[in-house]
Amino acid sequence: DGVETYGVWGLSLPSLRRRLFRCVSIRENTDGTFAITAVQHVPEKEAIVDNGASFEPQSGTLNSVIPPAVQHLTVEVSAADGQYLAQAKWDTPRVVKGVRFSLRLTSGSGEDSRLVTTAITADTEHRFSGLPPGEYTLTVRAINSYGQQGEPATTTFRINAPAVPATIELTPGYFQITAVPRLAVYDPTVQFEFWFSETKIADISQVETSARYLGTGSQWSVSGPHIKPGKDFWFYVRSVNLVGKSAFVEASGRASNDAEGYLGLFREKIGKLHLAQGLWELIDNSQLADEMAEM
Repeated sequence: DGVETYGVWGLSLPSLRRRLFRCVSIRENTDGTFAITAVQHVPEKEAIVDNGASFEPQSGTLNSVIPPAVQHLTVEVSAADGQYLAQAKWDTPRVVKGVRFSLRLTSGSGEDSRLVTTAITADTEHRFSGLPPGEYTLTVRAINSYGQQGEPATTTFRINAPAVPATIELTPGYFQITAVPRLAVYDPTVQFEFWFSETKIADISQVETSARYLGTGSQWSVSGPHIKPGKDFWFYVRSVNLVGKSAFVEASGRASNDAEGYLGLFREKIGKLHLAQGLWELIDNSQLADEMAEM
């Protein structure tokens, strides 16, 4: 009575006595529990050591038998047949005969971390399939034929829809505006989807029906005679990856109002137009002169 599920309790019986065990191995289960293998401690063996048995450590060598540390660990996420795959790759600074690699994949972080799966492979790459969306941590370490382990390498990756753009920088030009969005944390798997409107959209959920889709990329420019200085234009940008899309982020901007720059642009175009017109006049005049000479 009074004992709750997962509660802490103690049992004391006259027939029970304290016994010591030596842990041989610990294995983490996928449900968050641990399986511990141990052998009972024998006091007589300890007495042998206490009474004079000694063990001298072997001298180290330049080429240690300890396997090298794993380096250059990367994970690339992809999708196939509605499932998400994670392709892990790594290497080692030197080749060790008979070395294998122990992989440990967990989901979540901190106290909420849970083991997803473990694997042993002799290759320097491994694929995890059927992963649900979430945040993952992969740990890889080398193991030699004696069971000795090298220093581990760890990396984290996410299978989630991307975060919204943290900022959208609008750069004005002559009859042009360039939008450059950026994430708070750079993610090479993320691109941006660009939508454009000449008026502000009051309900951002109506962007897909009210704005004009421009395309997908890292940045986008809108230009033309309709991009006039002194008028606001609106960009709606969202992040996209193979998992999904973020919410839209709104940004407004104007074309350049540099009057001298526009005058220089017009002067160049007007000069070319007048030059072309002058050439045609010369051609017409020469033809007319030839006709008069023939008469």
